[in-house]
Amino acid sequence: MPDPLTSYGWDDAWAAAFAPYAEQGLVPGRVLRVDRGLCDVHTADGVIRADTALVTPHDPLRVICTGDWAAVDPYGDPPLVRTYLPRRTAFVRNTSSKRSEGQILAANVDFAIVAISLALELDLGRIERFLALAWESGAQPLVVLTKADLVEDPVTLAHLVQDVETSAPGVQVLPVCATSGEGTEVLAAVVADGTSVLLGQSGAGKSTLANALLGEDVMDVQEARDVDGKGRHTTTTRNLLALPGGGVLIDTPGLRGVGLWDAGNGVGQVFAEIEALAEDCRFHDCAHGAEPGCAVLGAVADGTLPERRLDSYRKLLRENERIIAKTDARLRAGIRREWRLKQAQGRAAMEAKRGRVR
Repeated sequence: MPDPLTSYGWDDAWAAAFAPYAEQGLVPGRVLRVDRGLCDVHTADGVIRADTALVTPHDPLRVICTGDWAAVDPYGDPPLVRTYLPRRTAFVRNTSSKRSEGQILAANVDFAIVAISLALELDLGRIERFLALAWESGAQPLVVLTKADLVEDPVTLAHLVQDVETSAPGVQVLPVCATSGEGTEVLAAVVADGTSVLLGQSGAGKSTLANALLGEDVMDVQEARDVDGKGRHTTTTRNLLALPGGGVLIDTPGLRGVGLWDAGNGVGQVFAEIEALAEDCRFHDCAHGAEPGCAVLGAVADGTLPERRLDSYRKLLRENERIIAKTDARLRAGIRREWRLKQAQGRAAMEAKRGRVR
């Protein structure tokens, strides 16, 4: 008889990691949702409502979250989550708070589905930002262009898909109409063998897409505003749901902000062509600004690299550096030294210019 946890992603490696906790009489379970100190955990005997008080540290990246594999004491009153197994992957973003803290959105994810609505003009920079976080998490990104039925001209739709593919090297891009089901069969086949997290802004059609994958209206759906295509937060918590065709799906609330959180490797993967070009720059520390022999600037000049891509690359690198600097004293000191050096060089250049004028 198959293990009831297998359909939720349980495998031999998880079982081996859990062995020490099994000896203590604890049972394994997948966290389905977390809400105000309690969480729903799917165990072999069904869903348990458990207290997470024992796994609520000060570090926001170590709190239990949807997708975790938990070690549960089912005999407590209430049942208690004692700990969770080391995560294989974790999707983390920077919060909008002034303290610049990381927030974990989902754990042990294999596919990160970025939902982008075609009801609005494509924001390629936002897509690149989502993809940087997805790559950094360790999951395989996938871009789903929702509401494809709103683009009536197939040639226009093909151009939109191509634009996104150019901004998403190594990422599959699928146009989908969740209401009619067009494209959802391909998506369901892709995500059938793992855990997927569904990401995007409010109004992107995530809940409608989730219902299409689930084969029933499990998630509430609200219409987006015609004026800007935005919707209200239909989903208010992160929920893990088993898919009928295999795999599990974590649906998330609409994200107003997708700040980077130590995502340097992710940024590098999103802009893989720029990183490859940089290897041919004359200077190994080329900033791709005005340096002679810069292969990246050369590619912009001859039209093989869109200038928008380079601008977006620079922007995300700067943002990521600022975030790291807030928690890394040595990097913060290095940035200050670099800034002082640039100021000194600027003053020297001005003095030299004044001398020539005299």
